Amino acid sequence: MSVQSDSEKRKQISVRGIVAVENVSEVKKAFNRHVHYTLVKDRNVATPRDYYFALAHTVRDHLVSRWIRTQQYYYEKDPKRVYYLSLEYYMGRSLQNTMINLGIQGTVDEALYQLGLDIEELEELEEDAGLGNGGLGRLAACFLDSMATLGLAAYGYGIRYEYGIFAQKIQNGEQQEEPDDWLRYGNPWEKARPEFMIPVNFYGRVVDTPQGKKWVDTQVVFAMPYDNPIPGYNNNVVNTLRLWSAKSPVDFNLRFFNSGDYIQAVLDRNVAENISRVLYPNDNFFEGKELRLRQEYFMCAATLQDIIRRYKASKFGSREAVRTTFESLPEKVAIQLNDTHPALAIPELLRILIDIEKVPYEEAWNLVVKCCAYTNHTVLPEALERWPCSMLENVLPRHMQLIYHINFLHLKEVEKRWPGDFDRLRRMSLIEEEGEKRVNMANLCVVGSHAVNGVAAIHSDILKATVFRDFYEMWPEKFQNKTNGITPRRWLLLCNPGLSDLISDKIGDEWTVHLDQLKGLKRWAKDPGFQRAVMKVKQENKLKLASLIERDTGVKINPASMFDVQVKRIHEYKRQLLNILHVITMYNRIKRDPTAPMAPRTVMIGGKAAPGYYIAKQIIALACAVGDTVNNDPDVGDKLKLIFLENYRVTLAERIMPAADLSEQISTAGTEASGTGNMKFMLNGALTIGTMDGANVEMAEEAGEHNLFIFGMRVNDVEALQKRGYNAYEYYERNPELRQCIEQIRSGFFSPNDPGKFSHVADVLLHHDRFLHLADFDEYIKAQDKVSAVYQDPAKWTEMVIENIASSGKFSSDRTIAQYAREIWGVEPTWEKLPAPHEVA
Repeated sequence: MSVQSDSEKRKQISVRGIVAVENVSEVKKAFNRHVHYTLVKDRNVATPRDYYFALAHTVRDHLVSRWIRTQQYYYEKDPKRVYYLSLEYYMGRSLQNTMINLGIQGTVDEALYQLGLDIEELEELEEDAGLGNGGLGRLAACFLDSMATLGLAAYGYGIRYEYGIFAQKIQNGEQQEEPDDWLRYGNPWEKARPEFMIPVNFYGRVVDTPQGKKWVDTQVVFAMPYDNPIPGYNNNVVNTLRLWSAKSPVDFNLRFFNSGDYIQAVLDRNVAENISRVLYPNDNFFEGKELRLRQEYFMCAATLQDIIRRYKASKFGSREAVRTTFESLPEKVAIQLNDTHPALAIPELLRILIDIEKVPYEEAWNLVVKCCAYTNHTVLPEALERWPCSMLENVLPRHMQLIYHINFLHLKEVEKRWPGDFDRLRRMSLIEEEGEKRVNMANLCVVGSHAVNGVAAIHSDILKATVFRDFYEMWPEKFQNKTNGITPRRWLLLCNPGLSDLISDKIGDEWTVHLDQLKGLKRWAKDPGFQRAVMKVKQENKLKLASLIERDTGVKINPASMFDVQVKRIHEYKRQLLNILHVITMYNRIKRDPTAPMAPRTVMIGGKAAPGYYIAKQIIALACAVGDTVNNDPDVGDKLKLIFLENYRVTLAERIMPAADLSEQISTAGTEASGTGNMKFMLNGALTIGTMDGANVEMAEEAGEHNLFIFGMRVNDVEALQKRGYNAYEYYERNPELRQCIEQIRSGFFSPNDPGKFSHVADVLLHHDRFLHLADFDEYIKAQDKVSAVYQDPAKWTEMVIENIASSGKFSSDRTIAQYAREIWGVEPTWEKLPAPHEVA
């Protein structure tokens, strides 16, 4: 089968409807200039990496003029600005995304082709910017793309981690972590801004002065900003992601110098700079380490000083500090907190207003609440941040005082509404008194924000009914839903050019910014010609992924088999174990009757486990061990394979999503806040097997439940079972197939050289399973049998695929951001283009 190359398809896509900014010869000239003058200089020969950097700089040249123009435009118009605060941004690569959003991909492709270079080979040299763990960090990246595409005056703020999420290596069937030295060769997209370096204070003590409280004897660390351009799609808008890097002050520990220990004083500068050294690799788990607290405050303190500076200085082209009062702060500033990680922005903004700007307390607090809004991302208790008061008192003594005062006034209001309800006071307090005194950061966020949102309808309802029930009773008007979304530029146009072409041929190409137009495809769902075209693209994508897997693992997979994929962080609540139990069940069925007809499957599981999460690492080891057994059994042959995909990351996801047939979204109902991988699979033509959890519920609403394979307990069933008492043995005894699977795991069938290796996994399933795997096993297997049956009816399967693609318009992050803008931030999105730099405004 001849597979049209990605670059041929990409040329067609990026040229359609978009005028190339510069012609091919000018791109060639710019590229050669960068090779000779910027990079190679006195060397005689250029390496492939030199060519990559020359290409990145050539593309960046097209960005910079638009970037400057956009920022000037904001400065002159002085709109309300949106500040998105996140400890994580899982950006992936920037080169191809930038070319697509600027509309120059076809031109650049052609220029490099004429120079005898393969653009795809150069793209492979770019490091992923892995400054996030999973969903929360990738969501932030999609939001940045949408905020720029919708013309919002928005700024992302975060930390420039020197080491991002670890690289995962599978050695002897187990996860090993390697540091992600992503800046090793430099980052062509960032621009250091030392002129905006900002001091951040830690430790010290608080003294009373006639002018008020003063925080003194602090240790200072400087925050150095690095700006990263965020281009909107085809609108000449380029916003900024500003990431802070920790720098030691020049005189750090110079007192050592006076005692002669100059070398030690210099070495100790590392201690300050460690703040931005490494991303904490936990997803949905709180680890109360002081360094993490310092990271969180470092980002908030630097960002808020920057926000206040810009608020004071930005007014219709005037260069003096034109604003000296703060009553208009909420008309000019919206701060969105991505989970509780930036919660210290609330007491920090309060501190700046009352201690430094001398705003009266009540006025200052009202300003804080009007500016701030909080997005909750999880209901898992182990993920909620609860900082020990003793640690806060040591690291941030003034903030601890302010939190106590906020709590005092807040509890007075609660007492006024519910006199004598002491249990409610305890539940609603920002300070948890049981055991070690702790600050509940989620409660702080709710009290200090004017809007609180969950990230899917079911999740927002659960928040109001459980975690924040008391707060919802007090302030029902604060609570909203904003169902997550994904950017269709990266997750369809960039990663699946073949499908993008097909869609544009049918409905035009406005869907890239108005994804709801995909519903226009519904009329072709039963059309045999369109079905064939959709399946041809899917087959091409499967062949590409199959060759990538064979290259990386040596395992040859059957590209005609169903690609059954579960890629996400490894966590008990996501139930990768349920998937593995199904694989073992299929294996046992083949062994019982090797001649029985079955739809061949390649099951792929991928994802990282937090380094300290023992059971998650065991799940990876079990997947690898089961894969070893299944993949090498001659009775099985091509019918079944289990592949563990090493080092799952954004760039690998861009290859997987277009090639998947079946998407596994099988978390216990009520545990996955939303999920966004589910949306990427749906948009790229995979069918979903899933529980009624997170955004799966809304996907089923949009496409119709008959177009997904929904199974398992609903939230109310889970609650009823937990109330009744879950006994795994009931299910174990009742189902012989299940019993066989667990006994094989327990007895060492998959680990003959170490028979006890997975006994703990079996023990968890039978005795300590918070996520009720066995209760959903029977329905899951039945749903999987239905999947197999439908897969063997290609017309029916493809009709469902097209219905899913056509129903995925709601799940664009453009829709999500438009809702945040109108309903939380008080700004209006625009689809108008800014003039290009070479046009007269």
